[in-house]
Amino acid sequence: MSYAIIRTGGKQFRAEPGKTLRIPSLLGDAGATVEFNEVLLGSDGSSVRTGVPTLAGARVTAEIVKHGKDDKIVVFKFKRRKNYARKQGHRQKFTEVRIRDIVLG
Repeated sequence: MSYAIIRTGGKQFRAEPGKTLRIPSLLGDAGATVEFNEVLLGSDGSSVRTGVPTLAGARVTAEIVKHGKDDKIVVFKFKRRKNYARKQGHRQKFTEVRIRDIVLG
C-alpha cells in the first residue's frame, strides 16, 4: 500500500490513492486537478523514503471534489466584574480532494 505525507495550508496530511481529504481552502473549481509538490515522506509498500525536507521529484495529484465550510465554533471572550463579554462565531473554509496518484520520483 503506497502512501505519502504531504504539506499544504501549513498542515500535514497522509495521502493514499482513492482517499478523500479535507484540506484548507484551495483555488479551483470542482473537477479540477491539483498537484502537491511538497512531499515530506513516501512509501511504496516495501520501503519508506524521507525527504530533507522534501522528496525531490515526488508529487501527489488529486481532484477537487467540492468546497465548503466546517461546523461553526464559538469564540467567547469574558472578563469577570468588568462588564466585558464578546461572542463571535467562525466557520473555517475547506476543500475536499480525492487523491488520484502518488509519484515518488
